[in-house]
Amino acid sequence: MKTSAIKDIFRLQLLRHRLESTLEPLHRLFHLKRPENQTQTSVRHLKMEDGELFDQVVSISQSVVSWVAAGAMVFGGVVPYIPQYRDIRRSQNAEGFSTYVCLVLLVANILRVLFRFGRYFETLLLWQSFIMIATMLTMLNLCTNVRVATELSTKRRSFIATDSKDEEVRVPKRLFLDFDWSSFWLWSRFVDYLQCVLAFTVAAAYVTYVLLDSALFVETLGFLAVFTEAMLGTPQLYCNFQNKSTEGMSIKMVLMWTSGDTFKTGYFLMTQAPVQFWICGLLQVFVDFAILFQVYYYSRYPQKPVSHTVSHTTSAKAL
Repeated sequence: MKTSAIKDIFRLQLLRHRLESTLEPLHRLFHLKRPENQTQTSVRHLKMEDGELFDQVVSISQSVVSWVAAGAMVFGGVVPYIPQYRDIRRSQNAEGFSTYVCLVLLVANILRVLFRFGRYFETLLLWQSFIMIATMLTMLNLCTNVRVATELSTKRRSFIATDSKDEEVRVPKRLFLDFDWSSFWLWSRFVDYLQCVLAFTVAAAYVTYVLLDSALFVETLGFLAVFTEAMLGTPQLYCNFQNKSTEGMSIKMVLMWTSGDTFKTGYFLMTQAPVQFWICGLLQVFVDFAILFQVYYYSRYPQKPVSHTVSHTTSAKAL
């Protein structure tokens, strides 16, 4: 019995040893594959982290570019008027700036704001209109004060030259409420310009409110808004054609117009603005290039002796 039990134990130990020998390669394979899977997982995690970091960098870059483009759209139209404002304030001479530019831009931007009630467009373009309206009113205030002061100074010089005994020198007042069309937009007080702008805004807002359900009216309103602004460069184009010369016109200013209008038109196309915006933007770019062609043509083929009169038709223009 004892001998048989010993033999059975020996057989079991031998079987166990053989079984362990058979399973040892599988055991090694299992333990070798595990670190390999951990390594692959770590590599995958690193790749995912790198991809997420790259996506974050791209997202931040896109946000920065978007904010820069938005800032350029909102404030770009005001930039040309900053040096113009400083020049007028320093020289106390507003002859080089046509206040009709302010009239055109005020009408265009008021109509654009009203167009927003009938047809949605990007909020940045709405802010651009508000800022341009404020800028034009600021320019009008400065030009009115300077012009009145200049007229008063001229009257005083005339008074001294005539040796008149009348000590009171007055500048004739031209008021909006006089409804004198010969004095339209040539008023003596800034408040008269405000009254005119307010009256136009109220009248246009009332008509828009009444006809807001008409798709034809809304589309026409939007077209008039951007078309009015697009035509701002045509007086300079016509003036150059009449003079057969571009002397007195700043080429740098025209280049700034061209770059600004090109950027603006591209922005309209990229943001899918209403069709009126980018069509009139293309028209503005066309007018700018036509003026640049005049610069080239009249410099190469002068048509007449060049005069030294500076054209004041459009000394400033919106981007």
